[in-house]
Amino acid sequence: MRNAFIDELVALAAAHPQIALVVGDLGYSVIEPFADRFPDRFWNAGVAEQNMTGLAAGLASEGYHVFTYSIANFPTFRCAEQIRNDVAYHKLPVTVVAVGGGLAYGALGYSHHAVQDYALMRCMPNMLIGAPGDPLETRAVMRYLVEHPGPSYLRLGKAGEPVFHASVPSVAPGQWLRVAEGREDSVLLSTGAALGAALKSAAGQAVYSMPLWGMDSKSGQAAQLARFGAVQTWEDHLEDGGFGAWLMEALAKQDPALLARLRMRALDPKVCGAVGSQSTLNAWGGLTA
Repeated sequence: MRNAFIDELVALAAAHPQIALVVGDLGYSVIEPFADRFPDRFWNAGVAEQNMTGLAAGLASEGYHVFTYSIANFPTFRCAEQIRNDVAYHKLPVTVVAVGGGLAYGALGYSHHAVQDYALMRCMPNMLIGAPGDPLETRAVMRYLVEHPGPSYLRLGKAGEPVFHASVPSVAPGQWLRVAEGREDSVLLSTGAALGAALKSAAGQAVYSMPLWGMDSKSGQAAQLARFGAVQTWEDHLEDGGFGAWLMEALAKQDPALLARLRMRALDPKVCGAVGSQSTLNAWGGLTA
């Protein structure tokens, strides 16, 4: 996904001169295509992520759409106050890009796990979450964010994720995107990189993805869910404060009777103290077929 991100960012920056990229002293072997082509719109803030976010907010206040880029835990929890005060409250066009969402960097230790980031970022006012499930959804989300600039969080996998779509899909906040045909009496609904696990787990069921969602996109969820007899959400995140909880909140306000149709599949909190490969930790945490 990160390669699709930088490729799409370069293409969009060629057409949108306000796009800028700020990194936290990482991303090398990935971000060079942007840095080399647009050196006047690229900054390395160093290992100082709070300053990176403040710099991005300042640039955004002067007309830039800024993408900050770092490993998932660093541009989120380390910068929570700056994201809230400098970006979200002022509705500035800053996209916080987190590479390695979920347990992608699990082998580096639990300090690098990003399994509470949805909970943090979705409570920020005006924040839109982009959680693509494959490289083509990444391109689609990027195009939407650039066409609709504002505070946003783009959660990416690490690298090598399979492609599940035949072409770049059309996406919108809160929209259920069909990925696999199947029975619709019981369907799976995924966000982010959990899409692969959901597809493997499907037993003849239709599989949907929601790559864009957030505080302001809960409307319409009851109407979409009411089409199905049962829905199970999938996410590489803890259940508390995650995607399934977000959908539950939407249903509780719109049509509480539909809550009985909802089931959630998320990571067990025991992964928070564990170290291992992404596949091993996902399996141990409950995201398996």
